[in-house]
Amino acid sequence: MTAAIGHNGGPPLEDDLPNPSWRSWNWRRAHRKAWKTPPREIALRRLARAEELGMTYKDYALEIMERGRFL
Repeated sequence: MTAAIGHNGGPPLEDDLPNPSWRSWNWRRAHRKAWKTPPREIALRRLARAEELGMTYKDYALEIMERGRFL
């Protein structure tokens, strides 16, 4: 099975694919790794910038992860 161009390789919506638990485990692991708390100085700097923009820390961190750049 190959994914189409632009597909992020996320968990499929169909339940009949082989070994869905392995794929789910990998996605949960990647999610934990992405949301792992950064060093204190970075977290404080992001929090201050998020407050300047009127955003929550979580929304600001999500923007960084999605776009790959800082606002």
